[in-house]
Amino acid sequence: MPQPDIQYLELSDRRIAYRQREGLCPTILFLPGYASDMEGTKAIALDSLAERKGLAMLRLDYSGTGSSPGRFEDGTLARWLEEAAAALDQLTDGPVIVVGSSMGGWIALHLALHRPERVRALVGIAAAPDFTEWGFSPEQKAQIAAEGRLEEPNPYGPEPFVTTLGFWESGQAFRLLDAEIAIDCPVRLIHGEVDKDVPLNIAFWIMRQLRSGDVHLLAIKGGGHRLSEPHEIDTILRTVAGLVEPAP
Repeated sequence: MPQPDIQYLELSDRRIAYRQREGLCPTILFLPGYASDMEGTKAIALDSLAERKGLAMLRLDYSGTGSSPGRFEDGTLARWLEEAAAALDQLTDGPVIVVGSSMGGWIALHLALHRPERVRALVGIAAAPDFTEWGFSPEQKAQIAAEGRLEEPNPYGPEPFVTTLGFWESGQAFRLLDAEIAIDCPVRLIHGEVDKDVPLNIAFWIMRQLRSGDVHLLAIKGGGHRLSEPHEIDTILRTVAGLVEPAP
């Protein structure tokens, strides 16, 4: 299946790479995780689903990641949320189903809060809101504050996993889980039972805080954080397809 060409969204001070498939609404908007990009297994599988169903699909690389120019170290949650909102506003029309992976799930929740008239439904894949709070030990937080960054081994690639003080502070300012999350659209949370990066209890926490009465949590037995095995991808695709074509 040929992929849509890479295009660029011009913002005032940066260029954001994206791939867009034309089609019917609702548009599927995929938001990758921290230090990830739009060329991953889940994004490509969703694009294939969109092609089969004749749906519009948009995926993007945050500035400093993938095909988007810039320095990754300059990225913050606020900056990447601004880019996702600009892509939603400028590149799509009509209802959107936002699918966010890991940190992308955190951004997706904020998009649904900021654009309730546009977001028809939300799918969080190992969604990780507030991970700047629960995802770091007191010692790690102290190191970020003292040295301005934290570097750790990356289990998914050769480059170290870097967290900057700017990103950490931005994440703390955008925390959601300590209060009701005023989202009313359908939400589907897909999470691995043995996710070591985002524990399953985070998904239960999200579910409890969401105001929507239409929230489903699907835990995949034996699933880790990436959820990229064939049966896990199939679960994600069936979940998104169910939101596109609800049961009568």
